[in-house]
Amino acid sequence: MKIRVGYELIYDCPQPTPMILTLNIHFTRVSDIIVPDHLMTAPSIPITAYRDAFGNWCSRIVAPKGQLRLSADAVVNDTGEADIVAASAQQHPVQDLPEETLVFLLGSRYCETDRLSQAAWDLFGKSPTGWGRVQAICDFVHQHIAFGYEHARATTTAWEALHERTGVCRDYAHLAIALCRCMNIPARYCTGYLSDIGIPPPHGPGDFASWFDAYLGGRWYTFDPRNNVPRIGRVLIARGRDAADVPISNTFGLNTLTGFKVWTEEVSE
Repeated sequence: MKIRVGYELIYDCPQPTPMILTLNIHFTRVSDIIVPDHLMTAPSIPITAYRDAFGNWCSRIVAPKGQLRLSADAVVNDTGEADIVAASAQQHPVQDLPEETLVFLLGSRYCETDRLSQAAWDLFGKSPTGWGRVQAICDFVHQHIAFGYEHARATTTAWEALHERTGVCRDYAHLAIALCRCMNIPARYCTGYLSDIGIPPPHGPGDFASWFDAYLGGRWYTFDPRNNVPRIGRVLIARGRDAADVPISNTFGLNTLTGFKVWTEEVSE
């Protein structure tokens, strides 16, 4: 299947403002790209690109004073298959984990493993290890947090999500990631596009989505505590320790986001 993905973001800046943008489709999907997701700016301004420490594609710009429109409109090939379920995937002893996974065992800005460790072991210490434990964590988070855009707050941490019991998809992901790490399972934060393919209407407004990967059985597997069912049409943009590593924009000056549109839709053959 072919999926169209894209966005339109409009910023208003009172003065020239440097920005770092993390908006490009992840390099692991590059062979699937049919129409590239080139970053377009109006007015036209210089763009430089680089790869961050996690391998994500990032763009650097200086937004001019006034209004700036950022957009991309791409088409990607997709298998049309839902997220993999591997119920027999086993958990690795910490001493056997590959070195590159260890950073995803540690606490981070939004995932306070030190504050959540006791709660995690109280909740999941007797659950099956491996896939079953990660799924138990996702089930708990899915049922524990009430979703609502009115609850969105850029500073909410996993600890706060646990106690406030409200949030958006990033809060579901942060809490599940922190609980997995407390149980010695590497978990990394993911952001990207997520379609409504295969989901009956009504559908929510277009938005970027958050989920996470857990390292089990020698590879990374996708888990989505917000939806908690395998989904079709997931297109990764970036991944890191938590949302602090992969915001759609880091802005170094005053600005107002005055327009926001995201689309992820199947393209008819």
